[in-house]
Amino acid sequence: MTTVNILSGGAAQGLVRGLSDPFKTQTGFGIDGEFGAVGIMADKLRAGTAADLVILTQALLAKLAEEKLVSPTSISDVGRVETALAVRSRDPKVTVKTEADLREVLRSADAIFVPDTRASTAGQHVAKILDQLGIAYEVASRLKIFPNGAAAMRELASSSATRPIGCTQATEIIATDGIALSGALPPGCELVTMYSAGVTTRAAHPQQAAALIALLTGADRKELRQRAGFTG
Repeated sequence: MTTVNILSGGAAQGLVRGLSDPFKTQTGFGIDGEFGAVGIMADKLRAGTAADLVILTQALLAKLAEEKLVSPTSISDVGRVETALAVRSRDPKVTVKTEADLREVLRSADAIFVPDTRASTAGQHVAKILDQLGIAYEVASRLKIFPNGAAAMRELASSSATRPIGCTQATEIIATDGIALSGALPPGCELVTMYSAGVTTRAAHPQQAAALIALLTGADRKELRQRAGFTG
């Protein structure tokens, strides 16, 4: 089967998976590609990895358009994604209303599962928040860092730690079996990221890529986006 190839942030993996059947029905094409830390996905495109479309942060899409790697007129916003806390499904959820609450939750965890703290949106934010809370050094040995949020959440689900917790984007938490969305980060620590999609300038299948973007962003898919963890 001919496929449309994607380079995407991990935040969109669950949503794309939910659209594979309607996309195949509409176009006859399958969907293939890579999902991971947005910085790494952008660098793969810059390095020449074949892709028909990219789904990354709005800011990165704008840069790639400036670099003439993405068609500016093709870019559409998919939705906003919140960075949030996760626990194993069998564990009690934590309530974090203030920075002090978050500091205590993170200090009491014996394992903290996060995505790449250099290349991923959520991972960079976690590193910033740990510094902001003044506990980066204290919890460094308990940080469990993985290439992307999906991998971090899978490892959280199977963790044998006593009091593990995870932090990544809500879409990656919702898409992972065995863990539960525990709640948003408190005021002063929150992060909400807009994700956008665009057709690459080297796309082998630009029409089908545009059709997939229309599915991702269409008003009739609003409920699916919300279930996947995207907001307006």
